[in-house]
Amino acid sequence: MKTLILVALLAIGVSTASFAQGPIKTPEEQVAALKTQLTLNDDQAAKVTVIYQDRAKTIDSIRMNAKSNDVQALVKKIVPIYTIANDKIKKVLTPEQAAIFQKDVDAQNETFKKIQQGQN
Repeated sequence: MKTLILVALLAIGVSTASFAQGPIKTPEEQVAALKTQLTLNDDQAAKVTVIYQDRAKTIDSIRMNAKSNDVQALVKKIVPIYTIANDKIKKVLTPEQAAIFQKDVDAQNETFKKIQQGQN
């Protein structure tokens, strides 16, 4: 059960702007953080909100259908969802914003790598 809670926190709470640093963030809270960090305009914020909402729904579905509490297996399924969402977000950003965003994505990927290697 403890690992399931950890996975839930990871899956929902990891924000590309400030992931795993606090309580679970909704897609709207994640966008608000990005809006501040990257100075997103309203059109960008709206598009990123949809991307984050879709990602959250997909991850929730994966989590709910998980047949075990194997965190590493669950993360292995979740990482591609984050990659797809991050790639979509980068297409919405300016080159300057994308460079800043990529630093957070790199840190996020390191976190995922450690979890997959059992170093959580």
